[in-house]
Amino acid sequence: MAPSVECSRPIGILFVCLGNICRSPMAEAVFSHIVTERGLASKFHIDSAGTARYHVGERPDGRTIATCKKHNVVVDHFGQLLVSRHFSEFDYILCMDPDNLSNCKRVKPKGQSRAKHELFGKYSGDEGDRVVTDPYYGDLKDFELMYERIVRCSEGLLKQLLEEEETLLSFASAHTAPAARSSDSTSL
Repeated sequence: MAPSVECSRPIGILFVCLGNICRSPMAEAVFSHIVTERGLASKFHIDSAGTARYHVGERPDGRTIATCKKHNVVVDHFGQLLVSRHFSEFDYILCMDPDNLSNCKRVKPKGQSRAKHELFGKYSGDEGDRVVTDPYYGDLKDFELMYERIVRCSEGLLKQLLEEEETLLSFASAHTAPAARSSDSTSL
């Protein structure tokens, strides 16, 4: 699903993992950091959620916060549960692994859904591995590896979104130009 050219509504992106304390809040923070650095923050509504309620209302894992802090990325999030309304609030629901994606599909309401739900890892540029591995039972090195992967995925996601927007703007321009020209000629 590409953003609407006519609409000034920000593109909604929701990152999803199991507990919403490691992967998805880091992805939220990293993607927010990247779009802010590029002057695009107003174009996006970014959040994260978990498919299990273990950590609802909690701050992210300390190792997530420490890893982000090391890279000057601010993590400002409290755990929340993925719920059906997210499918109408967001354009993209990006899951960290196939289990998250399967759980996401169970939460999705019947019928129409604005949100495209898929694996976040597809944007890494690495065709072979689309999973952002859960570092919860690992150490800081595992969180650093997760950070690096999330940066690659975030860069890939932003690149694709900007390419889609450029394509839509070109398409809209090409299809509105004749109408604009004909209205200009009648005013002469």
